[in-house]
Amino acid sequence: MSSLDEKAVAKFKEYLKIPSVQPNCDYNDCVKFLKSYAEELGLIFTLEWLAADKPVVIASWIGSEVKSPSILLSSHMDVVPVFVDKWTYEPFAAEEDDAGNIYARGSQDMKCVGIQYLEAIRRLILQGYQPKRTVHICFTPDEEIGSQGMKLFVQTDAFKKLNIGCELDEGVASPNEEYNLYYGERTCYKLVVICSGTPGHGSLLHDNTAGEKISIVINKFMEKRSEEKQKLKDNPNLTLGDVTTINMTMLEGGVQTNVVPPELRAVFDCRVSLNYDHDEFEKWIDEVCKQAGEGVRVEIQDKKKRIEPTRLSDKNPWWVALKSQFDQMGVKVNTQIFPAATDARYIRGLGIPAFGFSPMNNTPVLLHDHDEFLNRKVFLNGIQIYVKLISALADV
Repeated sequence: MSSLDEKAVAKFKEYLKIPSVQPNCDYNDCVKFLKSYAEELGLIFTLEWLAADKPVVIASWIGSEVKSPSILLSSHMDVVPVFVDKWTYEPFAAEEDDAGNIYARGSQDMKCVGIQYLEAIRRLILQGYQPKRTVHICFTPDEEIGSQGMKLFVQTDAFKKLNIGCELDEGVASPNEEYNLYYGERTCYKLVVICSGTPGHGSLLHDNTAGEKISIVINKFMEKRSEEKQKLKDNPNLTLGDVTTINMTMLEGGVQTNVVPPELRAVFDCRVSLNYDHDEFEKWIDEVCKQAGEGVRVEIQDKKKRIEPTRLSDKNPWWVALKSQFDQMGVKVNTQIFPAATDARYIRGLGIPAFGFSPMNNTPVLLHDHDEFLNRKVFLNGIQIYVKLISALADV
């Protein structure tokens, strides 16, 4: 293995050892690490503060055509919590086993991508390559708690001055030889259905109870869930991002075992397909509440805006550039709608093309899971892929 590859793996492990874990994430060590990294590569380092403890790190590689829209290579610094007793290795030690698997929280989601961006740029610089378009490598906070970093950052003058023409963001590992590329996201609804009814003693059979009503609501939501599951089973060409998912995540209510409660609540996490008319989905929710009876209402606690996906057509020069490189490398890519949510939705919301891509194939999907790992060969191969993709985008 070359010294260049060894340096890349060492940088990856160093970044993984920084416990930038939610909640109450401390980003100071990430900022110090990334500042030193940018200076080592000769990139312009910029630090923007969204709040006292919410930094956005930007490392910029200035292109020869500075007025042309730039490229944004985006990643987030934070990682989700860990249950240490469930891990084979200490989750922030970045230990490597005999097979070359590097274990750490963030190894897939998504500290790997941030390092791969920077190491791809190192190789391009060593090759003497000069980008036409400026390339900004961005490291945001708080993606794992609702993309609060990017959500705020896109509203700032600092972001507008970057003049972004296209963005790359995170994807998901693929367990087979192919890679996944995401060009859009479903719409997230977090809602609470509140059922009020007749209270009383647990030995009685009152009419109009909250329990009767909530059972109707749950049954209707689970019927809809089963219909969407069946769509996936019946059509092998569909992926999770092509259907609507409904999951009951919380049940609330009751005072004690022998008291019929005056109110019960069911909390649902819904991710609505881009093919499902969102007004029709909300009408369906209202109809379910009416069928459940009087005193049933819904509170939509969090509803994301429906965002148009990035076009995958010959009229989109960014997609043409990416596809050309994938074809030249002989890389098979599955284009999909992302089933969850990433920072890219805020970029697409501005009308800027954005693609979610993490170059991890032959890798089990372990984001947010115990024993999260990435193999060093997969990691290093991803750097070579980014060398091709970054230079292609920068020359559009």
